Amino acid sequence: MTNLYILRFSYSLISIALIICTSCSSDSGKNISTVAAKDDGREDISYLDISAVNPDGSVNMIIEISAGTTAKYEMNKKTHRIVMDSIGEKPRYINYLGYPGNYGMIPNTILPKSVGGDGDPLDVLLLGVTQPRGTVHKVRIVGVMNLLDNGEQDDKILAVPMTEKWSQVQSIEDLDHYFPGARVIVATFFTNYKAKGEMEFSGWGSREEAMKVVNIAYDYSSKE
Repeated sequence: MTNLYILRFSYSLISIALIICTSCSSDSGKNISTVAAKDDGREDISYLDISAVNPDGSVNMIIEISAGTTAKYEMNKKTHRIVMDSIGEKPRYINYLGYPGNYGMIPNTILPKSVGGDGDPLDVLLLGVTQPRGTVHKVRIVGVMNLLDNGEQDDKILAVPMTEKWSQVQSIEDLDHYFPGARVIVATFFTNYKAKGEMEFSGWGSREEAMKVVNIAYDYSSKE
């Protein structure tokens, strides 16, 4: 029990640091390749015009939820706008610590349930400093976290920025070497941010496994 409290306290400090680093880190904003249109309902985000995979092997992602925040936003696939999720008529907030990274989607990807997805664009978590919601980032995929949401597959792709600070992180093993404990923090968050027992962690997959999922999801999206 003591170790659990220590882990959660450490995670809380890191979440606070993520928010503080918005204004103090030299990495902030450098990995933004394209700034999407405003997500306040006045302009559309044409995410269908953004490629999933780049020629250099990197992947594009759209930030839906900034690191360190708890408000639940998501891309509306009909309006192409990022909107706040709701339960009934109430805005949705997660009842836990803020996200340990920038959470979003990989555009032009769809992974059906028949091949282990949920029928939506791929979820991706970008580590590093907090980034503005609605921005598009060129990222490096390093692995995939395998999760079950009420018994259904709900994997999360794990990515890092394309910046000098993260240049040595090419795989899950590199992440463990240069940022010890990062995976534990991510897994702790995603197995606790919903009601108790809803999320189940079942392991990590390599960069190669993650990119295979990305390519499959891109192929399915192109068929729609």
